Amino acid sequence: MGFIKEFKEFINQGNVVDLAVAVILASAFGKIVTSLVDDIIMPIIAMIGGVDEIAELTLGPVLIGKVLAASINFIIIAFVLFLIIKTMNKVKPQK
Repeated sequence: MGFIKEFKEFINQGNVVDLAVAVILASAFGKIVTSLVDDIIMPIIAMIGGVDEIAELTLGPVLIGKVLAASINFIIIAFVLFLIIKTMNKVKPQK
């Protein structure tokens, strides 16, 4: 099967629209998680660590606060995606 023919079949299946919706929702969810981490979780960690702002924490030239925030964002998003996929697999009829 030629590449162009496969591409036309892909477009006609509706996967493109599903993918576009998924990207838009993921972007919006990412912003919510970023706000949660930056505005709620990181200030709590900063208070526990005794600094004004977690982004000020450094380990040599590396700002570990920003790395920590990005890591927390990733973990939350990955966990939610795991839950969504797990739920979809339970609902989806088995072949």
